[in-house]
Amino acid sequence: MSLAGAVGRYTWDGMQYASGAALPVGSDAIVFGRELLRQKRGDLHAIFHCNTQQLNLLAAAGAVTRAECGFSALEVFGFANGLRRAVESGRLALEDYSNLAIPLRLLGGALNWPFVPATVNIGSDLQYRSAFAPDDFPSSRKIPSVTDPFSGRQIGAFSPLRPDLAAIHVTLADPFGNSIILGTEWSRFELSRAAKKVVVIADAIVDTACIRQFPNLVRIPDIIVEAVVYWPFAAWPQGSPGMYDVDEEHMHFMNKALATEDGTAAYIKEFVDSYRDLDSYLDVIGRTKMDSLSRSVTSFLLDPYRRWILSPDKIAELEVRS
Repeated sequence: MSLAGAVGRYTWDGMQYASGAALPVGSDAIVFGRELLRQKRGDLHAIFHCNTQQLNLLAAAGAVTRAECGFSALEVFGFANGLRRAVESGRLALEDYSNLAIPLRLLGGALNWPFVPATVNIGSDLQYRSAFAPDDFPSSRKIPSVTDPFSGRQIGAFSPLRPDLAAIHVTLADPFGNSIILGTEWSRFELSRAAKKVVVIADAIVDTACIRQFPNLVRIPDIIVEAVVYWPFAAWPQGSPGMYDVDEEHMHFMNKALATEDGTAAYIKEFVDSYRDLDSYLDVIGRTKMDSLSRSVTSFLLDPYRRWILSPDKIAELEVRS
């Protein structure tokens, strides 16, 4: 279905929304976050394994009021200025966990556990400090202590994560939602099982014959997918291994723009509200820039699957009205 249709049907104000289950420079459904802003979604509770430019943008625009993530910087591109402004202004409460804790909590949600035994984050301010209850110190609710019934020792208990919706970027998906992820997966496997609903945003759509050829590589099966969105360069300005590299110039430009209210407003006008459809979105990126980013040293990763990639015309025939 269309990107606008997926956001319109599966999102709402105040929901618990998850994405960003990849490296801060890696594959994330950033275009889904742009569409959330285009449709004026707000008061979101965001769950990101790692912060990405999507959370940076949503925070800068004031669409997120609560967030939980395991890493909040943008690696070589510096700290996330939009997220920083939102937290420092008090508009956004950021609950901090480690990079291991978030996928463990997603695993707990996927397995429907009542809680997740925690041997990390305990005995530190990650356990004792809660942005959601700042006056409760040491926090009694964030990572409460429990007794291991086998050894008798005190450990922690993480609350499982079960977001209302996960928007997950994938490299390849068939029309039913069977998805293959190239490059760093991080916790997209666990996130897809933990979320109540899943929308996959794919750089390319492949014939189901591709899925039958490589069934062992399907990390997200169709049975847990609500909708499939075809959107090349969905992770831009971040990268998608096998498809396109990180747009380093735009990563710096974007983060600098999100450092101020005026810069954020100008960025949203030019790079969020300016396009009408996929073609005009790609024009915003720039066809020359797209060609340059697509000449990637990782392009060979796509070679086994190229014969099954569907044309845009064929994909248009498959799209349902939404």
